[in-house]
Amino acid sequence: MSGFSHRKGYKAFFTSLLLPVVLIFSSCAPLQPGFETPVVSISSFEALPSQSIVPQFEIGLHIVNPNRSALNLKGVVYTISLEGHKLMTGVTNELPVIEAYSEGDILINASVDLFSSIGFFTDLIRNQNLGKISYQFNAKLDVGTLHPIIRVTKEGAFNYSSFLF
Repeated sequence: MSGFSHRKGYKAFFTSLLLPVVLIFSSCAPLQPGFETPVVSISSFEALPSQSIVPQFEIGLHIVNPNRSALNLKGVVYTISLEGHKLMTGVTNELPVIEAYSEGDILINASVDLFSSIGFFTDLIRNQNLGKISYQFNAKLDVGTLHPIIRVTKEGAFNYSSFLF
């Protein structure tokens, strides 16, 4: 009789251990097979009034969800770097749900890193013959604790002499 209850105890123990694991992996299933990374692009860029010497900006991000399940965003963090200097960072948790095969816009207040900006402009003055400036845009989209973080990176270069008067 004691062997029978002992096996019941093991069975209950393994069932209680197995159930959370199955739930975790099944909840991640919508983001695993066939999941495509959402497309994130900057749609607007506006200077905000600021009381400090550090400028503030409102950045509009446009998110396209090419997947069959909705993106229930919990948070977004992004950075913009020029020539390897992280100049701007923004974060928000006030986000809409981006439905399946849909798109949406979000606004993020961003601040400029003053010391990185000084470093960037110092390097730009030293290397005036560059002609092109490399940029990197990184966004991290959090869709909840049971799903992996979605990272989006865009890199490229632009000719800064076309912006000079």
